[in-house]
Parts: sequence; C-alpha cells; structure tokens
Amino acid sequence: RVRKQWYQRRVRGSLAIQLAKIHNSVLLISTDPAHNIADSFEQQFTRTPTPVKGVNNLMAMEVDSSPPEEGLEEIFADAGNEGQNFMKNIMKDVVGNLPGLDEFIALTNIVKIVETQKFEVVVFDTAPTGHTLRLLSIPGSIDKVLRQLIQMKGWVSGLMNTMSGSLGMSQVNMDQLDELLPIVERLNTELKDPDMTTFVCVCIPEFLSLYETERLIQKLTALDIDTHNVVVNQVVYPDKDKEGTVACGLCGARAKMQTKYLEQICDLYEDFHVIKMPQMPCEVKGVQMLRKFGGYLQSPPDMKTNSVHDLVKDL
Repeated sequence: RVRKQWYQRRVRGSLAIQLAKIHNSVLLISTDPAHNIADSFEQQFTRTPTPVKGVNNLMAMEVDSSPPEEGLEEIFADAGNEGQNFMKNIMKDVVGNLPGLDEFIALTNIVKIVETQKFEVVVFDTAPTGHTLRLLSIPGSIDKVLRQLIQMKGWVSGLMNTMSGSLGMSQVNMDQLDELLPIVERLNTELKDPDMTTFVCVCIPEFLSLYETERLIQKLTALDIDTHNVVVNQVVYPDKDKEGTVACGLCGARAKMQTKYLEQICDLYEDFHVIKMPQMPCEVKGVQMLRKFGGYLQSPPDMKTNSVHDLVKDL
C-alpha cells in the first residue's frame, strides 16, 4: 500500500514497475477519488484491470467506492422473493448508513477481482492520510457491527417476518449476514499479516508532511499493520560550481531547510528502511521515466558524485 499525495504518484508507479520485473502478475489499484495513474502512465484506465503498455506482467485499474445501496442490493436482493426484497429495502436504511460501508463494499469487490485473476502482488495507490486511515479501520469496525447484528439476528428476523407476513409477503432470510462475516475476518487477517501486507509511507522533507507521516505510522502501528519503509521524495541537491559553491540561492535555501527535517526523519525512523529520492529536473511520468525512477528506489544514487542532471541525461 502506497500512501499518495501529489508528490507520491511517481513512487507507486515506479514501485509497481519494479515488482513486475520479479513477479508474473502485478496489479496496481488506485482507490483515490482523484485518480491520476492515467497521467503517470500516459494511458487511460477503467474499473477493470487493464494491461500497462510497455510493461510486462503489470495491470492497473481505478476503483471508485460503490454507493452502499448497490452493494447491499447484490447481497440481499432476490428477484424471486418479495420478502427478501423487502428486507433489502429495510437493510438499506439500517445498514446502508454505517460509516465506511461504501469503502468496505469496494474492498470486497477488489478481493473478488484479485482472487479471480490470481495476481501475485497488489499495489494500492491510496488516498491522502485521513481517507486512508478511515479505509484501513473499516474492516475492524464492520466486523464489530456485523457480530452485533448476528447476535440480534433472531430478534430482527422475527420482527421482519412478522412485518412481511402482515403484508402478505414470504419469509425473510438473514443468513447473508453470516456469509459476510468470513469476508470481513479475512480482510482483517490479511491486513495484519506482515508476510502479506506492508505499507510504504511517502513524504517530503517538510514539517507538515513529516507530521502527517508520523501520525500515519502511529495509527498503522495501533492497527497492527506492518510498515517499515519510508520514501523521502523531492530532496533538493543543488548544483555547485567548480569551487563547490551552490550556484542557485533558492536551491541552497531549500536544501538547508530540508536538512533539518531529514535529520529528524533519520532520528524518528532509525529502525526503518529510509530512501531519499532527489528532486528531478524533469517531470516523472511515462513508462521509461518511471522505470528509471524505480531503479533509484532500489539503488539510490550517490548524490555526492552525481548531479540530478546526470540521473536523466540518457532519457
């Protein structure tokens, strides 16, 4: 899972390309309402997995959260059972307003796609921190609500059957709630299994980004979700003249400001794998540039002997 802001789009695309080199099938999924993986790869994507042009073994898709009633209709509707459809309408009002249900339905749909096409690795391009934290906490919240509803199933079912009987409808079946619980339990288990899921945090060396990243890591730790990688993006390495003097005053000031936060990042995450990625002199988009950038994720360049212009001179 890769947390995304405007400065993170290059990281998840590059990471997906690198993973596709060593795995037979990789899926990149954008769950952010403001999708931009199409801009990164210069190719349009839809809600179904689409091959990425120029990259073997990599597919991508953009997923929007389904409205709650759509998912509930699939779960509860039965064309041949008026009582069941009556139940569907009741459940839309009772369950449909649960916080995060739309994201939960989107998650279950993603699980179905992954299982059907048997992807070896899935890279989630998530929304900004607040939305992502809500998304990650949904399986646990839905799990608690479902267990409470299942405990009340006998009472609720009796009430529904009484109501449907008085209206001349057939009996209502609430066993679908039992079928949902294993799906939620599986999502919870896989999110908390470090062998199956890890979270790559991406930030820039500035105060607000560092604060947000620390908040994210603390929450991930509280949710028992593995995270041990931090990518620090857009680190400024100013050009210098032959005497070693920084040629650009603005670049020098930015680099000096960033140095303070880079030191804080190293202190805070000394047990993490921290990767410092330079601010590139050109826009990072298109498969060729993303592949080059991804190579630096694996083997960060030595910026003491290279300038940022050296990194892209062959492109």
